[in-house]
Amino acid sequence: MQEIGDLRVMIVEDQAILAMELELVLGDIGCDVVGSAMDRAGAFAVAERERPALALVDVNLLDGLTGPQIAQRLVADYGTAVVFLTANPEQIPEGFAGALGAVCKPFDAQTIKAVVAFARQFILHRTVGEAPRRFRLAPWLTTPPASIAPH
Repeated sequence: MQEIGDLRVMIVEDQAILAMELELVLGDIGCDVVGSAMDRAGAFAVAERERPALALVDVNLLDGLTGPQIAQRLVADYGTAVVFLTANPEQIPEGFAGALGAVCKPFDAQTIKAVVAFARQFILHRTVGEAPRRFRLAPWLTTPPASIAPH
């Protein structure tokens, strides 16, 4: 897989080993991991300071089911593209809270690389390519309006 380039990415994951693994995978494809957080407060602090283009966000964090709230604010306040990571797909909010889609845990490095490439295409060109394997596309992207709302 080719490198993604200098895509600024934040990780919102409360399992430290998984967050470190994600950081390694993202680094391997040339992403700039600008920070990691384990809860809502940490995520907003990183977002305010770093203004990431993409956030990989666990749905259920140390402070509860705050992933959807984080996603909504990242999209609305910072224009950040969001991808949910979850072991509990039933917890993904209806409409996906502005996220591009979701990946179920466990996942492998190839899945993450493909999902980041998909997100990069959306961020740079506002186009929706073919969804990678094991990536559940958000309903709002299946029939996007001309403005590709909510981004």
